[in-house]
Amino acid sequence: MKKNNDGIQHPLAEVFGFPAEDMSDCAHRHRKNRLCPFNNKIPNCTKDKAQSPLGVCSIFHRKEVVITCPIRFRQGWNIADDAAGFFFDESSKWTTLTEVRLKDAEDGSAGNIDLVLCAYDEHGQITDFGALEIQAVYISGNVRTPFDTYMANPRTQYNMDWTEEQHYPRPDYLSSSRKRLAPQLIFKGGILNLWKKKTAVALNSGFFSTLPPLPEVPKENADIAWLIYDIYQHKNEGIPYELRLERTVYTQFDTALMQITKPHAGNVAVFLETLQKKLDKKLSVPPVNKTIKKTF
Repeated sequence: MKKNNDGIQHPLAEVFGFPAEDMSDCAHRHRKNRLCPFNNKIPNCTKDKAQSPLGVCSIFHRKEVVITCPIRFRQGWNIADDAAGFFFDESSKWTTLTEVRLKDAEDGSAGNIDLVLCAYDEHGQITDFGALEIQAVYISGNVRTPFDTYMANPRTQYNMDWTEEQHYPRPDYLSSSRKRLAPQLIFKGGILNLWKKKTAVALNSGFFSTLPPLPEVPKENADIAWLIYDIYQHKNEGIPYELRLERTVYTQFDTALMQITKPHAGNVAVFLETLQKKLDKKLSVPPVNKTIKKTF
């Protein structure tokens, strides 16, 4: 997220894996064929709509590049290496399994785990595992319209001015944490924690900075590793931005969950004032008098 975007007047940082201003043959091929360079389950982008994918991997926001697609984190599979360093010792043999369904005691679905890393022995038997959850950021506003406008003619629209358009897209960090991150930790993370299995969470540094302070513990005492990434742009044309691990924060499950889900209460006096105004308004309305028409 370290790209300086002074002068950028639209929200599109990466489209089908390449900077919007990149007019190289490689970038053109990815846009033309709707390709994903970040290890999607198929060669093409499938975000939003398979037939008309929303190929926006990341957006600009306040001189930063914010990842809005979870597949973007799969570049080079570095997230798997970083998570394995937390789950297993260096001598372990391991592999990854994607989209693994997790069920509770009543056989109900607790959701899919993005990546499960499995350590195995010389006979191929699993000896340990850990879960890696990928947390991209929700967008408020409309990113489809600027994307469609750009895709109509990238060579002329790469520097389009979108600043005065309605519903300019921005990262919605609050919804990302309340509607996605917190439920993931409560349900999937809760089950894994009861099994005494570790969880790693991959997310953008901008997203992590909006979370409440999490009490850190030594790596050997941690239940969760927060893998915090940023994006840097190569100077060479035709090469996508590079995903880099900035730092890892180690926490325990219960304390992290408590911090993230703990509400931040406002001033009770303000709420009381709101109640008083509503009550005053209700009491000031005169009763409705109904007149019974004479029947004679």
